[in-house]
Amino acid sequence: MQSSRMSTLIRRSVFAAFVALAALPFATHAQAWPQKPVRLIVPFAAGGPSDVLARAFARSLSENLGQPVIVDNRGGAGGAIGIDAVAKAAPDGYTLGFAHTGTTAINPHVMAKYPYDPLVDITPVTPIVAYANVLVVNEKVPARNVQEFVAWAKANPNAATYGSGGNGTTNHLAGELLKVLTGAPLVHVPYKGSGPAMTDVVAGNIASMFDIPVTVMPHAKSGRIRPLAILSSRRSSALPDVPTLREAGYPGFEEAGSDLWFGIVAPAGLAPALLERIHAETLKAVRKPEMIETIKTMAYEPWTMSPAEFKTFIRNDYAKWGKVVRAAGLKPE
Repeated sequence: MQSSRMSTLIRRSVFAAFVALAALPFATHAQAWPQKPVRLIVPFAAGGPSDVLARAFARSLSENLGQPVIVDNRGGAGGAIGIDAVAKAAPDGYTLGFAHTGTTAINPHVMAKYPYDPLVDITPVTPIVAYANVLVVNEKVPARNVQEFVAWAKANPNAATYGSGGNGTTNHLAGELLKVLTGAPLVHVPYKGSGPAMTDVVAGNIASMFDIPVTVMPHAKSGRIRPLAILSSRRSSALPDVPTLREAGYPGFEEAGSDLWFGIVAPAGLAPALLERIHAETLKAVRKPEMIETIKTMAYEPWTMSPAEFKTFIRNDYAKWGKVVRAAGLKPE
């Protein structure tokens, strides 16, 4: 009996030693990472707000790592081209992606033959900022709050237009969701980007739109547009006097996934030790005072979580936005 117990103990010890030795190369690789430049794929063209944020993050991360973090802009297909390149890269820590709500939760529902599965083909690391769209109207629209805007839209259906950056974008889906929640007969006017849409709201060519705080603020200060509500579960520190839609009398947006984000992802198959190291370095980069200042200047909110939490969040976000797409009657194309 003692001999049998001894044999069992020996087998367990040998197995534990084998497991430890098998994990050693991954732990060693994680400790040594990075030994060469890291590529950060940004799925948008250079110069826009997302690119500015990504480059600020890349500088902060590079300073921590002692290696260059090279921004690789790969725009197109609503961000799908760039994040697909991440999904197809080697899971060695030298390719990271600057993902956002559209690339993981919205586009797969509105684009046919999507090139990757956001729930399988990428490794979530952490979000770095949260933000939300703001409902704004042209100064000539006689509405001071959302309820007045809905009443005006119902009384003036031909004039109740809202612009967006294109079909399937977050500001398009926001308008469709508002229609579902309020019954307002809003007419969607898609543009090739949110910039031209905002220009037409300011000029009075369209009545309203949904856009991010950093774009809204200068026009709101000039009085050319009027913010009515933020499509978030909480107020924005950049626009503290603007109520949430729940506060404005229309709950439902936060449950539908209205909070938006940018975050860091890597290819699927990343070793756990390396994921832990990348996550730790990302948190350090995001939490540096100069990075926090950049985030707040751009009217974003700093936001991080663990890889496991982020994976669960993306799965839930994917399901929530799928419901919004279906409620809007959009078909993959």
